[in-house]
Amino acid sequence: MLIITASSGNNLELARLIESEAIAQGVTCNILDLCNLNLPLFHPGVKEKGAGDGLVELQDALHSHKSIFICAPEYNGLTPPVLSNAIAWLSVACSDFRELFNQRPVALGSHSGGGGGRVLIAMRQQFSYLGCTVLGRELLATFQKPAKPETIQALVQDLIKLESITS
Repeated sequence: MLIITASSGNNLELARLIESEAIAQGVTCNILDLCNLNLPLFHPGVKEKGAGDGLVELQDALHSHKSIFICAPEYNGLTPPVLSNAIAWLSVACSDFRELFNQRPVALGSHSGGGGGRVLIAMRQQFSYLGCTVLGRELLATFQKPAKPETIQALVQDLIKLESITS
């Protein structure tokens, strides 16, 4: 399982909780913090220059895992720029961009100060569009409402089940 976090703060902490649960369930997993990849801002003028080693690391991680758990905060009602930017780079730099996402089991989570519901809707729409099998249940935490361990446990179990079906 690949756990992608789109912030180095509370969503990284959420990713670590998911990692602990996955390990407890016997799942090999890795956390990938998109903020550490240092991808340049995508626009058509920089496409030819490429995104560097960070994009290679992201592609390799996606190829090496059967499922993805994405943790992202809500930014102005949508996904954080670092997540949108990573997807934009993948879409223009990969020889078979759709292969990275088609039928890939995906779980969604967010720790957000502003509620987080909108980012979960936005991610569900985007990852469904990319061809992923997005779990119906999602993980939402705020400063007032911490992540529920039973929700993390259930989502990890559901990803494990879907991995076995899609393998």
